[in-house]
Amino acid sequence: MKLVPADIASMLDHSTLQPYLTEDDIRRGAEVALKYHTASMCARPCDVPIMAEMLKGSGVKVCTVIGFPHGAHETAIKVTEADLALEEGCEELDMVINIGRMIRGDEDYVREEIRLICEHAHAKNAIVKVILENCYLTDEQKKRACELSEEAGANFVKTSTGYGTSGCTIDDLKLMRAAVSSKVQVKGSGGIRDLDTVLAARAAGATRCGVSATEKIMAEAEARYAAGTLEA
Repeated sequence: MKLVPADIASMLDHSTLQPYLTEDDIRRGAEVALKYHTASMCARPCDVPIMAEMLKGSGVKVCTVIGFPHGAHETAIKVTEADLALEEGCEELDMVINIGRMIRGDEDYVREEIRLICEHAHAKNAIVKVILENCYLTDEQKKRACELSEEAGANFVKTSTGYGTSGCTIDDLKLMRAAVSSKVQVKGSGGIRDLDTVLAARAAGATRCGVSATEKIMAEAEARYAAGTLEA
């Protein structure tokens, strides 16, 4: 199937989450997201006002992270963090589950926490992507986390924060795609640094990829399109 560069850009959540980034870096990140018209720009909670200002009216969604990167904040803190982000203009929330609770098997806690974030986000017409941090989970735990996310109303399930012991794998994307219905989308994140990996993720059922290498990926997409070889 032939693709155009915009098909690739529409899969990318341009991510600027590193702890050392300055305001200038965030503004530069917004310029990159605008240049390629990525699906969203995902930055740290403190950067939401900058994104909201720079991306307004562009169609590039304002996205931030909740409970990032460890997922171990108390639920009330995650909800408050989500509410503030929504008030400041966030349209997408990528929340980290309580990984320890998931490993322990406290499914009610995990489901209810996701449900609360979804309830608050959906009331503001925002979507929620649930980060599982797969590197710490067994395949059965990954499957159950996906099922709990769907039960709680999540819009996406997502592989990783990018700050665990490993990131996105194609096997995990296939497992997650099989674990949820067509109502829930799948996002890969962590270690996706080139076009071939984005295309492999797409083939495995992912509709979004969290990337910081947006410029490199889009340069590859544009070169292949020019050569007539950009295809799924």
